[in-house]
Amino acid sequence: MGFGRVLSAVIHGIQAEIIRVEADASNGLPIFHMVGYLSTEVKEAAERVRTAIRNSGFDFPPKKVVINLSPASIRKKGSSFDLSIAVAILVAFGMIPQRNVENMLFAGELGLDGSVRKIAGILPVVLKAKEQGISICVVPKENGKEGALVDGIKIIGIRNLKEMVMWLVGNISLKEEEFVSIDNLLDEEETLDYADIGGQENVKRAVEIAVAGGHNILLIGPPGSGKSMIAKRIPGIFPPMTLEESMEVTKIYSILGKIDEDAPLVRQRPFQNVHHTVTKAAMLGGGRIPIPGEISLSHRGVLFLDELPEFQKSVLETLRQPLEDHSVILSRAGGEYVFPADFMLVAAMNPCPCGCYPDLNRCTCTPTQIQNYLGKISQPFLDRIDICVEAPKVKYDELVGNEKRETSKKIQKRVCMARKIQNKRFKGKKIVSNATMEIKDLEKYCYLGKKEKQLMEEAYTVLGLTARSYHKILKVARTIADLEESENILSSHIKEAIGYRTLDKKYWGR
Repeated sequence: MGFGRVLSAVIHGIQAEIIRVEADASNGLPIFHMVGYLSTEVKEAAERVRTAIRNSGFDFPPKKVVINLSPASIRKKGSSFDLSIAVAILVAFGMIPQRNVENMLFAGELGLDGSVRKIAGILPVVLKAKEQGISICVVPKENGKEGALVDGIKIIGIRNLKEMVMWLVGNISLKEEEFVSIDNLLDEEETLDYADIGGQENVKRAVEIAVAGGHNILLIGPPGSGKSMIAKRIPGIFPPMTLEESMEVTKIYSILGKIDEDAPLVRQRPFQNVHHTVTKAAMLGGGRIPIPGEISLSHRGVLFLDELPEFQKSVLETLRQPLEDHSVILSRAGGEYVFPADFMLVAAMNPCPCGCYPDLNRCTCTPTQIQNYLGKISQPFLDRIDICVEAPKVKYDELVGNEKRETSKKIQKRVCMARKIQNKRFKGKKIVSNATMEIKDLEKYCYLGKKEKQLMEEAYTVLGLTARSYHKILKVARTIADLEESENILSSHIKEAIGYRTLDKKYWGR
């Protein structure tokens, strides 16, 4: 009997940590003992591994087997260690030479019949393996294309334990996994076009500005005015994702097991339509060992909150920090977890419980009901909304008119042009859009002439703006100027930007 050692990995937040799996087989009372700060599912691997080895046609001598997963300071969870534990044991039994598994990483779940099953989080595992200089990753066949997204490292996909052992001892050869780019099939939401919507030109304009600068937007209007329809078409006017952005998003979806096996690379902008019953943990991410939540799933895309006042106030307040910092920070006894959250917030709401306010002839709500309804949205939360726009009831002639409507592709062209200007402006900086500018950047990139400064001073005084809302207006004005390819921010740009900050005064009066 002897000693075996192989490499595996565990997901910690959105990163992977390399784990050394050690197996010692010796004479003594036949036991299977595992140590190394293990969760319940890892401890259960003992029975899965022992049975899988036997059912794959290999002997499992009645020896004292001790497994150690190191370092012991990191909590191990999930079933992805099954494969590495089995390999370490087979090395310790002398069935596989130790030299044959050097500089390899193994990850996969074992079935009792020896089959190797798909696991979540392969992409961050392979990225970490490449970073550590590991040359080969052995993963389940179903995860092969996902692992092959990472260039510069060899990915071997296996179907069962027996096949892997035969490959490791040199009896058979296995082909390296190659990723073939397959465009994701577009679903119904992703093929929606703004040309389908009649009227609401002012809302479409506001949405175009919001996407062009990465600004958060709130749509207010009666039921049936098209707020949700407009929101669902927003991903169609975003600039196409770069490869770097696709890999960022794919990494998050990989951890949660939301990857398409045949087309693993996420090519479409995320659009998370969150129900108002969502909890804080589901929104931010959480658990004893935290996993990404809804706002991280919206990274590089859209987080849509329909019926905004119906959300728990505590849930909405938790969004304030991520909206400012573009990340979620969760502290646990085991350490700090940081999840990316660079998303565009799109919210929609009725002006009152019945939806007819401020039309007092139709509104059936009492002033107290309206006040309580709107009061669910706090001023600090509203301050983080860059653009607030009203979506009135659509007129009949706009609804059935035959005039040619602007398509999403045409709007997307203007958005891409504005983003191109911003990319050139912020080249070499961490800023990705106008909305993410810091205060120090506003002085440089949002220069105002004498006339424009006077206009902003009047708006600040008359409207009772906060410092944050003042800066938001400057950022939106900068985006409007970019859409018009204007180097300087003009009075017309500021007036339009101010217009998007006055609607909250109409309803909230603050």
